[in-house]
Amino acid sequence: MQVELDPNVMPKIPGAKVAILQAKWYREPIDKMVQKTVDLLVAADCPKPEVHILPGSLELPLAAQALMRKEKYDAIICFGAIMQGETKHFDMIMNMCAEGFNNVMLEEGVPIIMEVIPIGNMDQLVARSQDNAFNKGVEAAIATAEIIDWRRRNLGT
Repeated sequence: MQVELDPNVMPKIPGAKVAILQAKWYREPIDKMVQKTVDLLVAADCPKPEVHILPGSLELPLAAQALMRKEKYDAIICFGAIMQGETKHFDMIMNMCAEGFNNVMLEEGVPIIMEVIPIGNMDQLVARSQDNAFNKGVEAAIATAEIIDWRRRNLGT
């Protein structure tokens, strides 16, 4: 079952505090994803999220935790790409990154929207950064708005 991603029906989240963390690798396509996310969140009445550039995807969970411990956030969105090479390095980094996000999210009680994409080649990343519904920024913005809205309605946060 495929879920329809329609930013026209995403909930409004006025006043939501959101940060975006971005790995510096593969900047051009990732920048397009981040910009799409920012545009859609602002359209949902969210103040413009602050964007932080980090050395790589592996550093994203630690940076997310540091931000959460510094200030109250409604959600943090993390963007990066990890390219599969000839060694097991890809698997190790991807697993450590995902486990790190999960641990931080559960420890701190703040949603992390993980858009760290495992790719086999640049074409796969470029395809997910075009100005269309397949841009991972659309998915990130919708997921962010939906989880913030859900938490506000059900948890009073």
